[in-house]
Amino acid sequence: MDKDAKIYVAGHRGLVGSALIRQLNMQGYSNVVTRTHAELDLINQQAVVDYFIQEKPEYVFLAAAKVGGIHANNTYPAEFIHENLAIQTNVIHQSYLAGVKRLLFLGSSCIYPRDCPQPIKEEYLLTSELEPTNRPYALAKIAGIEMCWSYNRQYGTQYLAVMPTNLYGPGDSYHLENSHVIPALIRKFHEAKVNNQPTVTVWGTGTPKREFLYSDDMAEACVFILNLADEVFKPLLASDRNDGLPPLVNIGTGRDVTIKELADLVSSVVGYTGKLEFDSTKPDGTMRKLMDVSFINSLGWQASRDFVEGLQLAYQNFVEILG
Repeated sequence: MDKDAKIYVAGHRGLVGSALIRQLNMQGYSNVVTRTHAELDLINQQAVVDYFIQEKPEYVFLAAAKVGGIHANNTYPAEFIHENLAIQTNVIHQSYLAGVKRLLFLGSSCIYPRDCPQPIKEEYLLTSELEPTNRPYALAKIAGIEMCWSYNRQYGTQYLAVMPTNLYGPGDSYHLENSHVIPALIRKFHEAKVNNQPTVTVWGTGTPKREFLYSDDMAEACVFILNLADEVFKPLLASDRNDGLPPLVNIGTGRDVTIKELADLVSSVVGYTGKLEFDSTKPDGTMRKLMDVSFINSLGWQASRDFVEGLQLAYQNFVEILG
């Protein structure tokens, strides 16, 4: 991507999109375009048509999505599948009509089967059943991958999907029930510290293992991938085959921790000194989701940020939000 190329970041205010904006700015890209949800509702087909006709972006990062943790996915399954399908359909199709050079579609590790082998390779997509608690969201994201693949095969587009592992960092949602595990724990432990609560209860048994990636590391990987030379990038698109291997690249650290270990780390970073308890009546979700990142490592990128440092930066961001 030339430094003055017009780059559209869809969903620039979210955890993923805001990290992409920081990374693009840091690397000197001077023509990044965005729209807030109030300015452009990506579920509205005609609004998206008008936007692409007006702006004619050369590159697109599709980071806009309805996202949330286990509770949110269980409570609002219709919104999770409808809104994500609509966003993807509108942006990917209009990117094709507008002649976008390259598009990067951001998904989630929940696209992979609940009980697939660990670590999870890209080729495990659609090999067995999904985790029921977030199946509507996962199916929407799988449909987005299939759209990228289909447009590549039929129209010769250069659309690639990347699957980041669990993300955290600046711009996250810190809602106690609807957010992901790290921001929820940060808020929970902070409020317990401020209120001198003797105990903090964490959902589940604490035994599931999860992998976490700092959002700015994810953004660095995305810009790296979209800048790959043609001879490296084009074979990733699966445009000349239909062998079950999709245009898909995992992004992660290749390391995971138990939820109990995570809770201990967050408690330490926040400075909470009380007792941790686990509510085994609440769902654990998938027992392990570790991404196989050997492919992206072979392309020349690997995550570098220390986990504790990342947690400290995330907590600092939360405190700043509180004012």
